[in-house]
Amino acid sequence: MQKGYTLFWLLPTLIALVIYPIITDNVMLRETIFLILLSITLSVSLNIILGYTGYVSFGHIVYYGIGAYFAFYLMYAYKVNLIASIVLGGLASALIAFVLGQAVLSLRGAIFAIATIGVNEAVKSLINNISFLGGAMGLYFDFSIYDNYGGALKAIWLSYYLMGILTILSVIAAYYIKKSKFGLGLFSIREDQDASSVLGIKTKLYKSLAYATSAFFPAIAGGIFAFKAGNIEPSGAFNLVKSIEMIVMVMLGGYGSVAGSALGALIYEKIKGMLLVMPYVKDLHLAVSGLILLIIVQFAPSGIVGFLTKYFKNLQKVLE
Repeated sequence: MQKGYTLFWLLPTLIALVIYPIITDNVMLRETIFLILLSITLSVSLNIILGYTGYVSFGHIVYYGIGAYFAFYLMYAYKVNLIASIVLGGLASALIAFVLGQAVLSLRGAIFAIATIGVNEAVKSLINNISFLGGAMGLYFDFSIYDNYGGALKAIWLSYYLMGILTILSVIAAYYIKKSKFGLGLFSIREDQDASSVLGIKTKLYKSLAYATSAFFPAIAGGIFAFKAGNIEPSGAFNLVKSIEMIVMVMLGGYGSVAGSALGALIYEKIKGMLLVMPYVKDLHLAVSGLILLIIVQFAPSGIVGFLTKYFKNLQKVLE
């Protein structure tokens, strides 16, 4: 598939976004951009299974939680290095997604969406009842663990750098998957799975690989976030609200588009940030998310990017 120009502007924009708080040494800005980068990673990753393949995973946050717990426990119990822990957490989560995908991806439509919610809630309940993972109270780092990274302040900056790198890698991976023969197969599954199967595409394998890939990056993001926070507990790691927000981000920007999912995450985080500082609506950001999703589905089902490329054809190669 012919490559466009999306990465030529998207990557420099992301790099500038990551570098800006470092240059200005602005801690508040660093925290804001950390959350934006996290959202972009989650949105771009979900887009691989939702946008490319057409499977709406309402419980996709489960892989973020699994990766977070896996990495956190390795550091907490065995003092494994941060980088090794988050990578192993990502691989473990991807493997679990691949195995689960063999079963749940045979479902379609609303049944699949409900099944993913069930998986998330089942894993959360399981973690709640495992004593060595802290049960419902979770686990907490001893602050001395940060001494290996130059202290707590340097550890927070390290988390930020890693999140920046992860976001850039997830965008590159999502783009090249989309432009590959594998990505073409995923899009054909989205349009007509039965016809794709007849044409010789191994739909079950393709879907499982897409599901595993879409679980890998959120799992690493979960590990980085847990390391930065210094604690982890089931209700935060497997928060279903975050799953719904991920779907809103993808739909807002434009499903199937790498630039759209990144743009959707950026816009949604800005809207959420504004709502959270307004006294009368700070607890209603989820209701606003639902309203945004309703408006998108009704008036612009292909999102902002789909709306723009419909009227400005020249933008198609720069907003892929």
